[in-house]
Amino acid sequence: MNDLKTAPTDRALAALRYQTAARDLEHIVRSIAARYIVQQVPLTWRLLHAIEAEALADLGFASRHDALMLGLFQRPSDLPYPETDETVDFGVSTALPAVFAFAVSAYEDAARGAAQQASQETAPRRVQAWGD
Repeated sequence: MNDLKTAPTDRALAALRYQTAARDLEHIVRSIAARYIVQQVPLTWRLLHAIEAEALADLGFASRHDALMLGLFQRPSDLPYPETDETVDFGVSTALPAVFAFAVSAYEDAARGAAQQASQETAPRRVQAWGD
């Protein structure tokens, strides 16, 4: 029988381990996605699957977390997604596998940053007679 005093601690430690692994995986996915973002490669279904495969095969990630934790980030086999060269579109769905969500978020952040930079470059600058 579980000791009532240690069970909350065990749950808290498990939650902390999960959060640590999720942050680790997000960092890995974002660094992989950044390689493609810099080259202006659009996020297609095929690329999303490639990012997922590379991230989950990362040896550093596998060495830092146990097999049970790694299994929590595997996409269930009964969740098929297209493997085409069409641009990824999840619509308004928020139920995404972790790697997919991290990659989509990285691309969305990059798009927002590019749009913000473009709007700043086109904004008229106030000229002062005595300089900047």
